[in-house]
Amino acid sequence: MVKRIIYPPIWLLFGLIAIFACNEYYPGLRFTSLAWQVVGAVLIVAGLLLLVTANGLFTRAGTGLIPFRNVSALVTEGIYQYTRNPMYLGMLAVLAGCALTVGAATALLVPPLFAVIIEVRFIRPEEEMLRGIFPQDYPAYCERVRRWL
Repeated sequence: MVKRIIYPPIWLLFGLIAIFACNEYYPGLRFTSLAWQVVGAVLIVAGLLLLVTANGLFTRAGTGLIPFRNVSALVTEGIYQYTRNPMYLGMLAVLAGCALTVGAATALLVPPLFAVIIEVRFIRPEEEMLRGIFPQDYPAYCERVRRWL
């Protein structure tokens, strides 16, 4: 298995830094209005709520939060009934909200790039691992619930 030194919250931090760097140094077209600020704020709050909710469900199930470590339960309740990756979705929402809030067109490139990195480095390998740990339950869960939304 590939050793992953940089975990998803660090990728989130890199994304936030990239958004603010884009805003400061390479903004491209600007779109700054109260409407975009409100939409961005709503996405940030929704993303944080997803992160807190998903974290609580993992903690209650007694399974590890660090990817690829201490997997002891398959969490399929709560928000996990609607998305298989609410933590990653929450991080993506925070990045999208920040990109909208700063109002720099180039910042809008960061959330999709984050999604690709997370899917390739974490989601797909995690899915493979979970299929091995829960050979009957996980494939059935994947049939019921989408990866992102």
